[in-house]
Amino acid sequence: MSFESSSVPLRQLIRDKRLVLASQSPRRRELMSSLGVEFEVCVPDASAEPDDAKPENGESIAQFVVRLARQKATNVAHSLPYPALVIGCDTVADVEGELLGKPRDRDDAARMLRLLSGRTHSVWSGLCVVDSQTRSLWTEVAESQLTMTSLTAAQLDQYLDSNAWAGKSGAFGYQDGHPWLRIISGTAENVVGLPLDILQQTLLKALSL
Repeated sequence: MSFESSSVPLRQLIRDKRLVLASQSPRRRELMSSLGVEFEVCVPDASAEPDDAKPENGESIAQFVVRLARQKATNVAHSLPYPALVIGCDTVADVEGELLGKPRDRDDAARMLRLLSGRTHSVWSGLCVVDSQTRSLWTEVAESQLTMTSLTAAQLDQYLDSNAWAGKSGAFGYQDGHPWLRIISGTAENVVGLPLDILQQTLLKALSL
């Protein structure tokens, strides 16, 4: 596992509790920094966040993303030599029952964008906070809905050529400010990959014990 630190002003939300973000996503790190709390980053083992994960045993999408978030958070929590609250999150796009993770290549990105073009779809994030000392955990799920306008062939090719789709669920990043994406419910932070509203609520629950 690899570690790195982010030093930002400590706020009363966290007080003296150590926080660890179990993620390799730079976007989640940016969102965590916006809370103004001190935190560290620990990347989970690859086995805890497989790229080809799918719902199993009749799982709903909400149950699926929570399970993956729990895998990441517990994987890191069990490896820490000190007490901390560990945050895990997993985000997927869902269009008409098909889950869209990160595209494998340009062709896969094109397939996803054609599927999303002209449709409304959901973005789901599962969140898990684990106390590395007590092993207590708290889970939540968030859903946002977005509409993508119909993309022209020229728009699609231009975007694919930019490689901005790489490493992003559904082959797009809402934070990139695309004019063809509009949120109709939920939060932008959830779409980007870390629902800050429910994260703060969950941390307050964990800190109240």
